[in-house]
Amino acid sequence: MLKVEHLDAHYEDLQVLWDLSLEVNEGELVALIGSNGSGKTTLLRVITGLLLPTQGQLTYKGTPLNHLTPHEIVNLGISMVPESRRVFPKMTVLANLEMGAFPDKARKEKEKSLQKVYEIFPVLRERARQFAGSLSGGEQQMLAIGRALMSKNDFLLLDEMSLGLAPVIVQNIFGVVVQINRTGISILLVEQNVPATLRIADRAYVLESGRIVKHDEAQTLLNDPYVKEAFLGIEQTQ
Repeated sequence: MLKVEHLDAHYEDLQVLWDLSLEVNEGELVALIGSNGSGKTTLLRVITGLLLPTQGQLTYKGTPLNHLTPHEIVNLGISMVPESRRVFPKMTVLANLEMGAFPDKARKEKEKSLQKVYEIFPVLRERARQFAGSLSGGEQQMLAIGRALMSKNDFLLLDEMSLGLAPVIVQNIFGVVVQINRTGISILLVEQNVPATLRIADRAYVLESGRIVKHDEAQTLLNDPYVKEAFLGIEQTQ
């Protein structure tokens, strides 16, 4: 469905991604884990057209993405929930959600999509007339996910959705991600919360200094000695 092949990416003279390859198949929930500065968000910027790759190929359902604009990529079927949520704080919850239905295919089913979002996140219905900036961090994260779902796309990029949230809220959000994936939406989940991520993902890639260093079934990586020591703080005994 989404295929990234031998990708390099730079910020001016600084190379951030090196020969990176990964893929997400239809219906999969795939995780990309790594520490701060490993290049996770840079990869998402390339996939969404915000940063042009310097080498390599990206395709979505066989269509090359390398030279498409961000709005063309959204229209093709890919939506993103950015890090730190980035809702429009001085607009209402409802207006924020309606912004997600901007693509032509989504406008026709805006009301139907809105009801589905309210079913997933009932609190957004209750807060519909409030300004988004008045919501809690967890509610803003729900709003950001709901806004992405309003696009009627079938591929979702999630960037550090647990950042700054209380553990109980994180648990609820991860449960919602599983629920969304079960509706048939493919997901690439970028996260630093490694244990929670690997428990819900099908497969996972480990990114270190801009390179993929491991790739396996998520449950296998959860028990991998390198992952345990690098991300879970569990030192391996000799």
